[in-house]
Amino acid sequence: MGNQEKGKGLMESQNSADKLTALVVDDDKLVRMIHQGLLKRAGVKNEAVKNGKEAVDIHYSGQRFDIILMDKEMPIMTGIEATKKLRSMGILSKIIGVSSCTEAKKQEFLKAGIDDYQVKPLTIGVLNSILEVVKARK
Repeated sequence: MGNQEKGKGLMESQNSADKLTALVVDDDKLVRMIHQGLLKRAGVKNEAVKNGKEAVDIHYSGQRFDIILMDKEMPIMTGIEATKKLRSMGILSKIIGVSSCTEAKKQEFLKAGIDDYQVKPLTIGVLNSILEVVKARK
């Protein structure tokens, strides 16, 4: 009976996570795969794009996400430019800057409108913390 209760709790957790959606924005294919795998493992429906312009375009098409994992340095449109554009469009998704940069660059990213900054690649522990904050906000 104890195992059934544990299983039920896990299912409830996964069902509530199924309601969350995420967009992974990174030009590094391996990082995209790692982050998508972690999100999938957490039960979060997700999509990935290769640069900031694609992130902006997917929002212009009407798609919305609860979480955006945004790299800073990308070709075509950087994470800073994309974050500013998304915020100017009224996008209220929780944008997590996911990069590895100096403190000055991190501050520039935060000023652009990200909600949080994490060093990439994310771990399941860090991702779970992010998901808990987002679920509490919903």
